Amino acid sequence: MTHTVIERRENPGCLIQILWFALIGIWLGQIWIAVAWLLMLTIVGIPLGVAMLNYLPTVIALRREPVHVLITTRGDGALQTREVGVPQVNIVLRAFYFILIGWWLSAIWMELAYLVCLTIIGLPLGFWMFDRVPALVSLHRS
Repeated sequence: MTHTVIERRENPGCLIQILWFALIGIWLGQIWIAVAWLLMLTIVGIPLGVAMLNYLPTVIALRREPVHVLITTRGDGALQTREVGVPQVNIVLRAFYFILIGWWLSAIWMELAYLVCLTIIGLPLGFWMFDRVPALVSLHRS
């Protein structure tokens, strides 16, 4: 029996992502970030605020997390597939990271990403930066 994990990305095309960003994502993203940060000012709102920041690439440019698929080849040659999650860092370590580093580093990173996106040539780099926000805010693996 052999096991293989592949990564599958299911994002819309580049033109759709750019149009979404230009017409909706640029202003909706700023509102999304502001609401997430307001939620994180309260202890109760931190989990929702972090979850919102983890979802930011989708809000900004319709970019989704990749799907990881485990393909198993059985002894009789039959293939079996199922989606699997990526192992995450221990939640206690993630909480300490967020409190000490993640909240301020991600804020600086997101504003730099917006500045990079203001130039047409910087859009790919800016989108890449937004894709990294979940990892910066809470060590979330995708």
